[in-house]
Amino acid sequence: MNPKIYVACLASYNNGKLYGKWIDANQDVDALQVEISVLLKASPEPFAEEWAVHDYEDFGEIHLSEWPDLARVSALAGLLEEHGEAFSLWYCNQDGNNIDVDQLEDIFQEQNNGIFESKEAFADYILESTGMLDALPEWAKIYFNYEAYARDLELSGDYSFIRHASQIYVFSNH
Repeated sequence: MNPKIYVACLASYNNGKLYGKWIDANQDVDALQVEISVLLKASPEPFAEEWAVHDYEDFGEIHLSEWPDLARVSALAGLLEEHGEAFSLWYCNQDGNNIDVDQLEDIFQEQNNGIFESKEAFADYILESTGMLDALPEWAKIYFNYEAYARDLELSGDYSFIRHASQIYVFSNH
């Protein structure tokens, strides 16, 4: 992913001119502000001071407002480039808008359980990695109902399963 924002000069926009530019969002806040300042100084309208984000791309399922917090835009872009679609899906599913920018990566890392082919594959992974079925004899393990266990994991509220692009993204909810 290569997140970008289209920043428009509002002085131009309000005078019937479309003037703006695409800016790479994966920069620190100061660099974003410098690019916006350069844009406004080069505006065809004198004394241009106000700007808005009129479009964006490669933010996955995440929606930005016209006047987003640049610290959030910068953080989101970096995390999207590093973690891809998994981060986008987590952010939207776990109400990332209400998580402090400085905590986004840590909470994502804590809650991300990976990508699986099915809910049952995740249930099998949990049981294998925790050794929960080790006490059962081998012949009894084949009768375990992974589908029902996966359903219980979801219904308990402990995990969220998101189907996207024929895969299951799993996030813990605590």
